[in-house]
Amino acid sequence: MKNADDADEYTKNANKMLDAVMAKLELKNDAALSRRLEVAPPLISKIRHGRLRVGASILISLHETSDISIAELKSFF
Repeated sequence: MKNADDADEYTKNANKMLDAVMAKLELKNDAALSRRLEVAPPLISKIRHGRLRVGASILISLHETSDISIAELKSFF
């Protein structure tokens, strides 16, 4: 099942990206990240669990909040 493998890989990479942003911002958990991004906590949870893709608005918020370039954030995928 190539699609399931692709989805798992995407989720793993999304988690690495979120973890990198959290490390840069010195945040302890997803709740702190959601507060910093001013998004509802379930949004981060859905990304972490592969139920939601990282969209443009989240990517921009991650960039603006962390000063990690869009290109670097996209390089996780």
